[in-house]
Amino acid sequence: MYQPPHFHEDSPANQHALIRAFPLGLLITHGPSGIVANPIPFMIDPEAGEQGRLRCHVARANPQWKEIDGVSEALVVFQGAQHYVHPGWYETKRETGKVVPTWNYAMVQVRGIARVMDDPQWLGRQIRDLTDMMEGGYPKPWAVDDAPAPYIDGQVRGIVGIEIDIVAIAGKWKVSQNRSEADREGVVAGLQAIPDGEAHAMASLVDERLHPTKGSNV
Repeated sequence: MYQPPHFHEDSPANQHALIRAFPLGLLITHGPSGIVANPIPFMIDPEAGEQGRLRCHVARANPQWKEIDGVSEALVVFQGAQHYVHPGWYETKRETGKVVPTWNYAMVQVRGIARVMDDPQWLGRQIRDLTDMMEGGYPKPWAVDDAPAPYIDGQVRGIVGIEIDIVAIAGKWKVSQNRSEADREGVVAGLQAIPDGEAHAMASLVDERLHPTKGSNV
């Protein structure tokens, strides 16, 4: 991933927070059939292995898992907040006119060795952990045990697990850090004026880098 120094985000806490907030990662592998990519929800265990571990499951009918050999490296891309940046928001537009549009985004890319996990106990833990993670914010969270056990057993037989031991992780927060303070204030105001959650999320990221004491988010 192209990494200008001012956009590099090397905080593990921020990288992991983005993965948790945007768990649908793009799993990319390269096997006998060539390059394959599928969007898959992931969980991260930062305490496992030397740099952490990703866990997911895929449909048994998905041929991608059959090309995972436990030796070859996989790439997983997690896309966080993103938004188009209108050049009219920049103070520099009024001063010199020397501006162009751009696109802001936050992203984490993980590389690691993937292996297949086809053990029913592992799969049972996986679906419960993922369910708990995603359902925790609901007033009446759904639980795996809410469904009949034979039905869940059948569902588990239809999936295959994947673990990826992380060997490298890179974060890129392209959130207007290369612009002047006045330009960045203009970007924040412009994004906040758009009635859209994605725009507001990006406005928060730009504002947090402009005013670090407000804290960090994804």
